[in-house]
Amino acid sequence: MWTLTVDQEGSRRVGDRVDALLADLASASPLATAAPGAVVLPFERTVGDEVQGVLADADLVVALALHLVRTGGWSIGIGSGVVDTPLPVSSRAGSGSAFIHAREAVEAAKSRLRSVPLAVRGPDAVAAAEAEGVLVLLGAVVARRTAAGWSVVDRVAPGRGEPGARQEDVAAALGISQQAVSARLRAALWAEEVAARPAAARLLRLAGGRGQDGSAEVDREGRA
Repeated sequence: MWTLTVDQEGSRRVGDRVDALLADLASASPLATAAPGAVVLPFERTVGDEVQGVLADADLVVALALHLVRTGGWSIGIGSGVVDTPLPVSSRAGSGSAFIHAREAVEAAKSRLRSVPLAVRGPDAVAAAEAEGVLVLLGAVVARRTAAGWSVVDRVAPGRGEPGARQEDVAAALGISQQAVSARLRAALWAEEVAARPAAARLLRLAGGRGQDGSAEVDREGRA
């Protein structure tokens, strides 16, 4: 299991953005098309300008983390580990090592030395650090992608349960050549992102310290 604790940056300067983020997560993020059971506890405001949720799918964790990096203005803490059962109705009442690690991770993510405000913590510290390293690199790619890059990536990337558009259809929709579409995808490092996402997800599974089966990270007796 993975707990994501996400804290707003600069709320005193820009105002509270939590409600807007929760609306975005519900309608425009990878959560909107998540498979049944992938979201264990939905995201909600926990305290102040912070939101938290629990996921059972490492690929979804990767996709959501990159979505949050693209959105900007949030420190992202990913905690891998055990979620105690029985599960509460609210993530605010959740407990277990995944929650503890998420708190440690979000505090680390707030470091001013980080160009990408994202951190991962888990029982396997080595795997967590490696997962963080891959996710930060992917986050740097996402954060630096231009509007022109996103104009093609958003069309070729699968979404809402539908396959991505063909490059020729993207070219027609944007009024540019297929060569221009290919050039934008190369500049956006889209193929590299797609290739690296599974590695990040695998390392997140290993970070839990209990194998790669996320279901093993729920302790029915409330023990690690």
